[in-house]
Amino acid sequence: MALLEFRHVWFRYPNTLTPVLQDCSVTLDKGRKTVVLGLNGSGKSTLFYLAAALYRCDRGELYWQGQRLVHQPDALRQWRQRVGLAFQDPEQQLVAATVAEDISYGLCNLELPTPELESRLEQALRDFDLLALAECPLHHLSLGQKRRVALAGVMALAPTLLLLDEPTTYLDHPQAEHLWAVLERIHAAGTTIVIATHDLDFAYRWADWVIILANGQVVVSDRADVIFSQWQTQAACQSLGIPALLKLWLSLPPAWRRQRLAPRTVEEFRQALGELFRDLLGHSST
Repeated sequence: MALLEFRHVWFRYPNTLTPVLQDCSVTLDKGRKTVVLGLNGSGKSTLFYLAAALYRCDRGELYWQGQRLVHQPDALRQWRQRVGLAFQDPEQQLVAATVAEDISYGLCNLELPTPELESRLEQALRDFDLLALAECPLHHLSLGQKRRVALAGVMALAPTLLLLDEPTTYLDHPQAEHLWAVLERIHAAGTTIVIATHDLDFAYRWADWVIILANGQVVVSDRADVIFSQWQTQAACQSLGIPALLKLWLSLPPAWRRQRLAPRTVEEFRQALGELFRDLLGHSST
């Protein structure tokens, strides 16, 4: 089911000549784990800013479940409660003095009853492993910790659609693994997640739908298994690189690979290698 739609959207920043988005049409469906890929300047962040109604498109329309976005205060407030955005730079999103105060800021704007506000705050601190840092001043945090605070503040508002702009930036390996687990939990609870990223390994492992932007237009939008199976022949993919696991998979014997689905995780790849070795040993014994 279509959750959010861009229909022939154009957008140009003030004092610039070239539109960032040009006749851009794309549908974000409910329940999909979607990644948006593209080179710097392709329009990924701008797509998210428009989706969160932070900017207004020059031409074209946005729709939420078939209802057109209207730029009026009440409609915008309702739209922004449905769509949560975590910026690429977390410091652009942090506004308070301490971790707990920052996460509470958006909740206070919702005018929630105190018990519900406190319950949501505690849950957000737990979900993002921030309980021990609740009273810590934000300027004492690392960039990775600030990333978690920004994401916790967005999720405390319980959006229907979560947009994450380069969420693995500034995260070390344990933090990235923790993010993976959190995203799986958020998705399982019913939140639709869309991630803009340059991290192809993360995209390959996580996504079930892939959108590729180039020159402000959507040039690819399809199931992840379809896109990655055609990665070497898709013109739009050539400049993006290749996921490490997919590159390893493509180095295995083609005749053997054609009978199997490409592994999406290290564990699946390990199992596939085990099958290959058993097949090779079986042939050599005969």
